[in-house]
Amino acid sequence: VNGTYRASSIRIAEASKIIENTQRDVNIALMNELAKIFNAMGIDTQEIIDAASSKWNFIKFKPGLVGGHCISVDPYYLIEKAKVYGVLPRIMMDARRLNDGMGYYIGGQVLRLMNKRGILVKNAAILILGITFKENCPDIRNTKVIDVYLALHEYTANIMFLDPWADAKTVEQIYKIKIHSRIDPSWYSAFDVIISAVAHE
Repeated sequence: VNGTYRASSIRIAEASKIIENTQRDVNIALMNELAKIFNAMGIDTQEIIDAASSKWNFIKFKPGLVGGHCISVDPYYLIEKAKVYGVLPRIMMDARRLNDGMGYYIGGQVLRLMNKRGILVKNAAILILGITFKENCPDIRNTKVIDVYLALHEYTANIMFLDPWADAKTVEQIYKIKIHSRIDPSWYSAFDVIISAVAHE
């Protein structure tokens, strides 16, 4: 719709915004669940999505971390309101639970790959590229990259963040983590693992 859409009431307007974000949350949760299945099967999820996208009516959502102050928050308002009216929104609840756990799942998969490739996990040097909740954005509120970090930090304290978009002082204030906006390219070879967490341009 071009221009402004006039809803009949504030309740309709607010509900429409909530279901917009909730729909995205549920769709991403489905892709995250599929990614877990295909990962267990040893199949490339991205290749599957590319193939499925050849069908004209395939809705192209991608698996990934769901953070920020909208998509990962709004569904909870609707979930709680549904309970007030005696409705148990199982799909929305399951989607939230699945998406909230993806950071730790990814961290666990990194550890599994390290073991598989013979990289000593204890005290390994890890570089995480990106800390914001989405690409090309300085917002770090409710970023799920932190969950990836926490999963890895149980085994090694040698974790460095690189993110030119995030404000270092804000990150340290909120998460007690020091980040770098840039590093010398020669440093890359010093890391055992490099994780591309946020796809900044």
